[in-house]
Amino acid sequence: IMPDYTWFEGIPFPAFGIPKETLQNVCNKFVVKEEDLILLTYPKSGTNWLIEIVCLIQTKGDPKWIQSVTIWDRSPWIETDLGYDMLIKKKGPRLITSHLPMHLFSKSLFSSKAKVIYLIRNPRDVLVSGYYFWGKTTLAKKPDSLGTYVEWFLKGYVPYGSWFEHIRAWLSMRELDNFLLLYYEDMKKDTMGTIKKICDFLGKKLEPDELDLVLKYSSFQVMKENNMSNYNLMEKELILPGFTFMRNGTTGDWKNHFTVAQAEAFDKVFQEKMAGFPPGMFPWD
Repeated sequence: IMPDYTWFEGIPFPAFGIPKETLQNVCNKFVVKEEDLILLTYPKSGTNWLIEIVCLIQTKGDPKWIQSVTIWDRSPWIETDLGYDMLIKKKGPRLITSHLPMHLFSKSLFSSKAKVIYLIRNPRDVLVSGYYFWGKTTLAKKPDSLGTYVEWFLKGYVPYGSWFEHIRAWLSMRELDNFLLLYYEDMKKDTMGTIKKICDFLGKKLEPDELDLVLKYSSFQVMKENNMSNYNLMEKELILPGFTFMRNGTTGDWKNHFTVAQAEAFDKVFQEKMAGFPPGMFPWD
């Protein structure tokens, strides 16, 4: 039987592939380079979609790279043992993915000009997506119902800890020039607009036909069929029957799942924890 979590600095992490030693190394030893690009998210917020778009921008819409190299090799997860080892050996600019909360990220980032993209999604949808995802893997504690999972989520007893604390901390960087804040809901509503915003942020000039290719190859349907991106190659012992990495990728699905009481309990905690942000800060309000 695998332990439910690896606990580090009060945060629960999946019990597989994220050893304490790696977490310590990321925090204290890893050196961010100026030319690195760091993609940060709380889990189940559209991370892989963002990686796919960024990879396609880098190749100007040419899908060869995304179709021949797995997503976790193109943009390794820094907090995993495998990802960390790949990143410290890599020469030149690195694409780095992470779900780490700010206080556990490499201290070197905060004195660096490295670019950071932070993607946020409505936490209610994050919760529902996480309920289906973690429940079908051997990576986390199994909730017996959505109601239980809502309680855990609001307490931060889920992989990578509290959504609220994650967001509050990373958003303290939102005024910096090297920090781009994106919302999943805006990406869904206007994917091309988001692609152009990322291009501007990265200083990449793409022709209209190249932008069309980025849009085409990063679509949900195409990603779902790309074995380099859909996690079909994930180690079989980590997944349970019925697992699907890309479930539906929609917005507002939480309304099909939450009871009125759960929605009210969630709203109450959201108001408390996110007090102080300007009204209209989040596109799902």
